[in-house]
Amino acid sequence: MKLFCKLAVCLILLALCAAGQEITVAAAADMNVVLPELAVRCTKQTGQVVKLSFGSSGNLTNQIRNGAPFDVFFSADEEYPKQLVADGLAVSGSLYRYAVGRLVLWVPNTSTLDLPKLGMTALLDPSVKKLAIANPQHAPYGRAAEATLKHFGIYDQVAARLVLGENVAQAAQFVESGNAQAGLIALSHALAPAMKSKGRYWTVPLDSYPTLNQAAVVLSQSKHQDAAQEFLKFVRSSESISLLKSYGFSLPAETR
Repeated sequence: MKLFCKLAVCLILLALCAAGQEITVAAAADMNVVLPELAVRCTKQTGQVVKLSFGSSGNLTNQIRNGAPFDVFFSADEEYPKQLVADGLAVSGSLYRYAVGRLVLWVPNTSTLDLPKLGMTALLDPSVKKLAIANPQHAPYGRAAEATLKHFGIYDQVAARLVLGENVAQAAQFVESGNAQAGLIALSHALAPAMKSKGRYWTVPLDSYPTLNQAAVVLSQSKHQDAAQEFLKFVRSSESISLLKSYGFSLPAETR
């Protein structure tokens, strides 16, 4: 009986220690509004401390390959975590497609452009001297923006006016600050409190760009894999899914 009690106490202590472990989550820039809220809720409910690091999915993947001490990776393009799993840098079986992102055309309230009427052709207006997008070389939203411009047949006409952000969050900052007159950005940024009252947007049709399937994965080098798995479990909860939807993300099954 004494041995049983000691084992029970040890298990409780281990659980408490695991809950208090700090994990570092590397995440795509389109998650920089919603993920901090998820992290706070997770800490409040479970005691798990979550540190966040945002960037473009491609750059974060390179950092992981170079040994960056992340525990979990949230990518705006599921191909990056799939590659990490294939290369043994992410835990096989941990990959979770958590959302589908949406691209929007955003302009400030001061703009006279009629987005519902003009759609993407609004970018041909002379008032749009600079168009902000994420860098297509390593940002999934940048590739989506480029594909959209080509889909509508206006890429060549606006290419000289493109302003490239390091990631989609920086592209949103460019247009929010007035350094660009329009931006192709994530819907999550357009719905964020900081931008919601400052402008308006037009949702780019889904058939204009490759589907932004977003996936998360636990990294093989993580020293806190159990805690990392628990955080992904929290992201799967109905509460977390509801929050993601409130920022414009869809569930993968809803867009098939």
